Amino acid sequence: QKMLTIFGSIAVAIIFLSYWLESRSRWNILIFAGASAATSAYSGLEEVYPIMVIEGLWSLVALQRFFNVSRALRTETQ
Repeated sequence: QKMLTIFGSIAVAIIFLSYWLESRSRWNILIFAGASAATSAYSGLEEVYPIMVIEGLWSLVALQRFFNVSRALRTETQ
């Protein structure tokens, strides 16, 4: 139980930091997506299913945003 709490705390801290640093690099968006997926997994293990679904959706939204930003940067440099 303690390791699960530590895992969840680290995942949420990574979400916070990657969101805060998002403007510095598009890779922070991808890190945010991964941390949201980790928080979703944590919520599922804790059986908090509404938060699990919400965090899973945030992860998908962040992935879509990462791909859109990456595509825009590629077309900008061509």
